[in-house]
Amino acid sequence: MVQNSSADTERKILAILQVLSESAESLGSITIARKLVPLGYSLSERAIRYHLRIADERGYTQPLGRDGRMITAKGREELRLAMAPEKLSFILEKLETLAFRTTFNPKKQSGLVPINVSLFDKNIYQKAISVMQKAFRSKIRISEFVATAQEGEKLGDIIIPAGKIGLATICSVVINGVLLKGGIPINSKFGGVLEIRNGEPRRFVAIINYGGTSLDPSEQYIRARMTSVLETISSGNGRILANFREIPSLSKELVAELLAQLSYAGIDGMNSLGEIGETICQIPVGNSRVGLVLLGGLNPVATVVESGIEVENIAESGMMEFKQLVRFRDL
Repeated sequence: MVQNSSADTERKILAILQVLSESAESLGSITIARKLVPLGYSLSERAIRYHLRIADERGYTQPLGRDGRMITAKGREELRLAMAPEKLSFILEKLETLAFRTTFNPKKQSGLVPINVSLFDKNIYQKAISVMQKAFRSKIRISEFVATAQEGEKLGDIIIPAGKIGLATICSVVINGVLLKGGIPINSKFGGVLEIRNGEPRRFVAIINYGGTSLDPSEQYIRARMTSVLETISSGNGRILANFREIPSLSKELVAELLAQLSYAGIDGMNSLGEIGETICQIPVGNSRVGLVLLGGLNPVATVVESGIEVENIAESGMMEFKQLVRFRDL
């Protein structure tokens, strides 16, 4: 009976975290109770407050004002891990949604772009910025354009928690979105760790298929310290974050043109466009397909973790208007 009661409590806490994760504002117990009904939970305000206290103690939620709560980065991580068995294709669906929402026009240099958000403690933020300069200068990133926010402010779908500073970097899904708007279907295959040899991409040494994971591959690789971006920058040899896409062979010339437009607009990180039906970075493609290797948007942040600085990453964390971003060098 105690075990059943404990399991019931955990399910209710997860349901509350789900409600909070879908809100850009802090929510009170009355609002939470109302939003829980469609999820199959009918809880009193008193019961909501009881479960919120437990969530507060665990660091899953953050009290903000009278009876208001917001989910923390730790809470989001707990929610993702707990729901992983139900969401094996969650990341793939998320990529497709963000690509559809992308409205960025490279020629006009305006429109919505998908972002990643990284959270730094205030006292180490300037040190982290100093470390990332190397990656942004070397172009081992998707773009030099970024955005920052202080606690209580918002980047994409993320409200920056107390004691943190947020940094938004452009996500490689922006390329999916621009190609999609150009009438080109693009198949997102996997996220991986790419070996660089003498400054050139050689082979993938680790891959995670998007259709079989509920967690972003880049987040997992950074957490596992599988990158050596700083070494790659200094010596031309190392391992960086990258993604693999496939496009129809007939679209290759148009894709090359759109990639050139993106580069002119400042989304110019290194990428590799293969030949029709030919293996690229030791990844085979079909006879009527072309492989496309894209840099991971979190490569600059990986250098911070490699330097021993703690970072919380939330990949594919919403959209921002491109004109709201600034060049990293101007921070």
